[in-house]
Amino acid sequence: MSAPDTAKRPSRWAIWLPLGLFALLCALVAWGLANPGSTEVESRMIGQPLPAIELPQAVEENPGVTLAGARESGPRLLNIWASWCVPCIVEAPVLEELKARGVAIDGVAIRDKSEDIEMFLQRNGNPYRGIARDDVSAVQMAIGSSGVPETFVIDADGIIRYQHIGPIMERDIAQIMARLKDAEEPA
Repeated sequence: MSAPDTAKRPSRWAIWLPLGLFALLCALVAWGLANPGSTEVESRMIGQPLPAIELPQAVEENPGVTLAGARESGPRLLNIWASWCVPCIVEAPVLEELKARGVAIDGVAIRDKSEDIEMFLQRNGNPYRGIARDDVSAVQMAIGSSGVPETFVIDADGIIRYQHIGPIMERDIAQIMARLKDAEEPA
């Protein structure tokens, strides 16, 4: 006679529990992929005035840029860009189109040389009414800019009303124009 089997066999639940947990995990991952969170990154400076930072004029043919303190006749765009930035080349014709529509655009060239800025403008057009040069990225740090290109809608009182991360593309023009129109209204 053989000895009775004293080892306990696992219950049915213990066998199916790992499979059930795996299925639950898969369902949670699938739900997360189907319902992503917001992809908008908003600067903490939205609704705040532009900081007063003194920057040198970037090129002779354009005046410098007054970031804060001067009352404007209407809203404007503040475009953070660089001559070494490939997406800035892609954005250049769209900025020209915005200029043709009457949009005032100020530019700040980040970590750039005046000669390189001039060559960029000669090759890609100059949509800017004023251009400043920021050799140490002070503007980016002060307004929460994450890179180049990046564009901010500034109202007549110098308040940041909107932030567009990345190059402005043809498909973004309607939104930019709407944000400029919204900036005409008091905050």
